[in-house]
Amino acid sequence: MPKVGIRDVAKLAGVSTGTVSRVLNDHPSVTQEVRARVSGIIKDLGYLPDPSARSMRSKVSRLIGIVIPDLTNPFFSELVQSAEQAAAKHGYNIIVMTSFDHAAKEADRIGQLTSRKVDGIILVPSNDFHTLKLPKGLPIVVVDRLMPGYSGIASDHRSGVRLGIDYLLKLGHRRIGFISGPQHSVPANDRLKGYLDAMKQAGEGGRLAEPPLIAEAGFDYESGRSAGNYLLARARNERPTAIFASSDQQAIGCMRAAYDLGIPVPAALSILGFDGIPLSSMTIPRLTTVKQPIQKIAAAAVEVLLNEQPVPSVDDPVLFACELSEGETTAAPQPD
Repeated sequence: MPKVGIRDVAKLAGVSTGTVSRVLNDHPSVTQEVRARVSGIIKDLGYLPDPSARSMRSKVSRLIGIVIPDLTNPFFSELVQSAEQAAAKHGYNIIVMTSFDHAAKEADRIGQLTSRKVDGIILVPSNDFHTLKLPKGLPIVVVDRLMPGYSGIASDHRSGVRLGIDYLLKLGHRRIGFISGPQHSVPANDRLKGYLDAMKQAGEGGRLAEPPLIAEAGFDYESGRSAGNYLLARARNERPTAIFASSDQQAIGCMRAAYDLGIPVPAALSILGFDGIPLSSMTIPRLTTVKQPIQKIAAAAVEVLLNEQPVPSVDDPVLFACELSEGETTAAPQPD
């Protein structure tokens, strides 16, 4: 069956192709009588406009590009899904590309999206973004990993960690270990600063029995497991009674380390994660975590690209507050 075109609709309706186009775009210059006649023929013929042809004429692709470092990371996967849902509400689709956390690949992905005439890009920069030069003239909003000199949208990582530490202190914990993220990661450094802020304040109040216990690790499960083993490989009266991990994946790996060492959670060890990915609610016991507002971040990024809200100032990024999601991996500490 031959494909129905706009000329077929125009011929049957007795109007020009331009009039059909104006009906499709809901132009106010078309009379109700003509609009009804053309719309009826479109429905009868099952005519579907060619979106690529329409975008060429309007100079709008109705496409948003998203560049993320790692599609296997549940946080980024949820960010993409949330962005797709937000874009769909405005009639836009998304194209997802992965930089594999490498600046050269990142620049290539941005170039590919630019050549495909996307209307804007949501960018989670690679950790070596310092070598990256963003193109001029194309709307780009940076999310999660903020880049100096560029406006951006992220969670308030530092305050989020302080929230978690305060929660553990209120439970009665004094030896609180921390699994930080990679040293070159902007969010990881912000979270580490939040931990150090809270621990310093608690120490000044005389509430800490030990100096901070920190293990650096990647954000993934295996790194969290190794960091957990490191922090827990000490005498019972010296090891932390609570561990705050910089990601939920780290926290789940730490739970495995505690299980392997025969340390019950939360009876003998409280574990707290960060991110609030769906997997955090599926663990046994269910993970307590500081939840990032991923849907809000994604929706705000889409709205900035589509001029639905102002572009954040370079010196004043949009930071969303995190919230504590209390699960079953935290409790008051046992006496030594």
